[in-house]
Amino acid sequence: MESVSKIGFGGSCHWCTEAIFQSLKGVALVEQGWISSEKEKSSFSEAVIVYFDPGLISLETLIAVHLHTHSCTSSHSMRSKYRSAIYVFSEEQNALSRQAIDVLQAEFDKPIITTIESFHDFKLNQETYLDYYYKNPQKPFCKNIVTPKLRLLLQQFFGAVDHNKLVEESLSGL
Repeated sequence: MESVSKIGFGGSCHWCTEAIFQSLKGVALVEQGWISSEKEKSSFSEAVIVYFDPGLISLETLIAVHLHTHSCTSSHSMRSKYRSAIYVFSEEQNALSRQAIDVLQAEFDKPIITTIESFHDFKLNQETYLDYYYKNPQKPFCKNIVTPKLRLLLQQFFGAVDHNKLVEESLSGL
């Protein structure tokens, strides 16, 4: 990859979020764990850092995937653990993220609650839980929670999916 950028996403279980972004063209690496923002330095929530090639996948596409694959309009009781956020590393990312959310709002019936936060810190998950879906696609959590999100990803973002990573066999059985 020529140039790699990074962006953070939080919104649902980091196992789900990791599998979604690992399945996209132009994504070189997904680190799964917990992120804190500049605003809430001591408050970490489940999230991922996505390393991507902007020449192969745009930040706007990554944000669209993120918003459509978690409850970006719901203020449910687990929001402190699953903060709906985009963690930016620059002012340019901040502006692009705000613009993308404004444009994508038309695709949702309720207001998007996803916040844009300046990245502060990251804690990587234990090795046992990294690459969780692709190591364990037949586990009940993966079959019942992650696989339906990956099916949605295939339906809504077929052109952005790396079909060498996300093969139909891993989605069979449901």
